[in-house]
Amino acid sequence: MKALISFLLLLSGFLVGCSTMENLFSKNSEKRELQVRDVWVREGTLKENLGFRKINRMSPLILGEALIQSNAIDGIAAYNKDSGQTLWRLNIQNGSEAGAAIIKDRLFFGASDGLFYSVSAKDGKVLWTFPTNTENISEPLLDTSTGVVYFQSGANIVYALDAESGRQIWLYSRQDNSNLSIRGGARPTLDNGHLYVGFSDGALVKLNAKTGSLLWELVLNRNKKFRDIDASPVIDGDQMFVSGYDDKLYCVSVAKGEILWKMDRGGYYPVTIAGEKIFYSTTTGELWALQKSSGQKIWTYTLKDGIATQPKIYKGMVVFGETQGELRFLDANSGKAVASFDPGRGIMSPPLVDEKNDRVYFISGEANVYAIEAKWSYPNWIPYLQ
Repeated sequence: MKALISFLLLLSGFLVGCSTMENLFSKNSEKRELQVRDVWVREGTLKENLGFRKINRMSPLILGEALIQSNAIDGIAAYNKDSGQTLWRLNIQNGSEAGAAIIKDRLFFGASDGLFYSVSAKDGKVLWTFPTNTENISEPLLDTSTGVVYFQSGANIVYALDAESGRQIWLYSRQDNSNLSIRGGARPTLDNGHLYVGFSDGALVKLNAKTGSLLWELVLNRNKKFRDIDASPVIDGDQMFVSGYDDKLYCVSVAKGEILWKMDRGGYYPVTIAGEKIFYSTTTGELWALQKSSGQKIWTYTLKDGIATQPKIYKGMVVFGETQGELRFLDANSGKAVASFDPGRGIMSPPLVDEKNDRVYFISGEANVYAIEAKWSYPNWIPYLQ
């Protein structure tokens, strides 16, 4: 009997101890801080840029141990994502400004020298080029099921190429008579055999992905100073979200091309959808969190200067670059600032998040490539309780 009572007392003390430890852990969790530091930094250009500032806005790509990043000055390179060691570099006159796409070990991107490239992602060897005779400033799209790559050139022409050979399959062209245009271009969006693309004349179109034939068009922005639709359409179920630079954010029916709801404030970058929230960077210097179903605003974060890049989700936070500021981390539920990192001269590159390794990668306005570590720390953590 005494043994039983002793056991019950011991068990009671253990449970109280567990409760105390849980409370301690909980209190320490509340006091946690996000520690942000640079792991490595590399000059993205072969030579120092002594000319005017250019727009470095490619979001980096990871293939195995390689981090691939282009600049808008003199080319594209691959770095070891852990150490920053240069693995290969391909020199391109006037660089590659927008974005790239990877399928298996092949890299596809448009450049400012009037060519679209297919390159070996392993060593940077050029496999084929396709002439567009104009600068290419939009990110390409790869359809892995058909082996077709789609992209929009700076002349408002959408091309469909065979990814293996570079052979042209079809093109769709629009004329824009406006003298004012933002430097950008929408990445096509593919859904159920259809392409959705925005153009600098303010039109959003639906194309047959196999033939390039026009299925419908919706002119969203007629009377503004800048009519461009540079933000790639984002599809979620039967709804599509797209914005005009000097216009609004629209929720559009995918099937019929009808506007379901719209919100004031234009946008340059695509929206990011996470659960029932939409995160949207406006061209008026705000980052919005909206309800996906209605567009109702949940919270707003206002930048001091510039605009926010497309936001990415990282461990319950929203991370984005400021075009004239810092890399910022906000609480995704409240919009409260958590941490920041200043690379100097701003960021136009949507960050690449490697959550598994606590890393964020981007290229700065000065064409420097950054690997950032972002980890939670616990200042009052008691080591012997680990």
